Amino acid sequence: MSILVSNIGLPFPFGEEEAVASARKVCGVSAADVLGGGVRKQSFDLRHGALRAICTVELELACDESALVARANNPAVRLRVPARLPIPTGRETLGHRPVVIGFGPAGMFAALLLAKNGYRPLVFERGGSMERRDEAVERFFSGGALDESCNIQFGEGGAGAYSDGKLTTRIGDPRCELVTELLLAHGAPKDAMRAAKPHVGTDLLKSIVVSIRREICALGGEVRFDTPMERLILRDGALRGIRLAGEDIPCETAVLAIGHSARDSFQTLLDQGISMESKPFSVGVRVEHLQEHIDAALYGKYAGMAGLPPGEYTLSHREGQKGCYSFCMCPGGQVVAAASEAGGMAVNGMSYHARAGQNANAALCVSVDAGDFGSDVLDGMRFQRRLEQTAFAAAGGGYLAPVQRMGDFLKDKKTLRLGAVTPTYPRGWMFCRMDEILPQGICAMLRRSVPIFAKKIRGYDAPDAVLTGVETRTSSPVRLLRGDDLCSPAARGLVPCGEGAGYAGGIMSAAVDGIRAAEAVMARFRPMEE
Repeated sequence: MSILVSNIGLPFPFGEEEAVASARKVCGVSAADVLGGGVRKQSFDLRHGALRAICTVELELACDESALVARANNPAVRLRVPARLPIPTGRETLGHRPVVIGFGPAGMFAALLLAKNGYRPLVFERGGSMERRDEAVERFFSGGALDESCNIQFGEGGAGAYSDGKLTTRIGDPRCELVTELLLAHGAPKDAMRAAKPHVGTDLLKSIVVSIRREICALGGEVRFDTPMERLILRDGALRGIRLAGEDIPCETAVLAIGHSARDSFQTLLDQGISMESKPFSVGVRVEHLQEHIDAALYGKYAGMAGLPPGEYTLSHREGQKGCYSFCMCPGGQVVAAASEAGGMAVNGMSYHARAGQNANAALCVSVDAGDFGSDVLDGMRFQRRLEQTAFAAAGGGYLAPVQRMGDFLKDKKTLRLGAVTPTYPRGWMFCRMDEILPQGICAMLRRSVPIFAKKIRGYDAPDAVLTGVETRTSSPVRLLRGDDLCSPAARGLVPCGEGAGYAGGIMSAAVDGIRAAEAVMARFRPMEE
């Protein structure tokens, strides 16, 4: 147990000992009472002209910490109790090993928790191992053929493995701390975790994913790659097994963590009567600026100072039921080829741990719902596919990306030349008008929002900024319904979870939902007997 002291403001740069001394004074304890301490979270504030670091400091004290917190009566001073969640244990006996379908963040953490508690899960992933996946992705980035089973969306680590490795979330679930502890145990850098918006980076995240897989296997679990789900085996409203790659795997329970791009699986599940509904999501473009211009807009005269992280932003604008917002901002990153279907063009963003690239990029998206794409359960999925196919054709095929300068987009003019910003999309690009690809209402909302964002970040509407299309995989277009026990009402024992099931948005919330899914399995069944 320790104490967290938040809202410690210090002139930047500062030393760790200064932060600890300030926190100690807030708590009213002497230096002799401090057994250890350090900065746990850090953000920056430039609102009053001078750059200040705003820190949360963790202190380990020799005194009664609970009594000190009560005596302080200060919301900035609170106890930190390490994440030790109660592990439920059910009464039913498993005749077969529990199954986890999908090895993205949700499936991975579900399998890890099950393995740690003696359930020896069988994990099936439609894509390849990280080693094979890296080869397939690099080959596609370099102009080779798309592997529809192993790409940015599918394979070990899921879509989250090729991202910035962001761990930000708005959920206040105590399982978030457990996820952080597990990531640190598997090699996540401590410096990344202390940022106000923690991130790992694609380069480091890959090795963390492999380390987690190895622990699952060491604990008696098994992970099989290149094994797509074909159909569920149901009887009397309950799960009895799953057909995967032509093999029937008997099971009484399965965690379904298929990811937001498993379109064939959505169709199969719907055909089998699994309860689901369409849900809103967002579509748009990737916007790239020079990172140094974002830094200058956010840090002013302090831009470039040693120790300052690359600047990042979150922007949003709402008009009635419609919203336009930035998403998955990647400082010093690159736009990546995120297609998973032949003849469809999609983009995403990623950055490495150092975030040292020349450009900043972020999704700039507009919310869409049934009024935009139709009322059928899978109409949102079909809407995504149409946009991707339109973008593919507009850029001449070959998975080139449609690109337009910001200034030209705001005036609805075709771009004839690039300015200061060069697109980072790896397969090449073609100048196109986004109005020929995205619906008119989405383009109109983007045009109204960008000048508003430019009032918050100077130069956001810079003519040389680059838009790359299309960003369609922001979240799942469907939600797989589940009851209070987290099981599908149409198939007892089937536990949909994560982004693909419509219950998460990002690595942290998906991992947390995967842990909840594992808890649901454990609440019903006893661990496997050796």
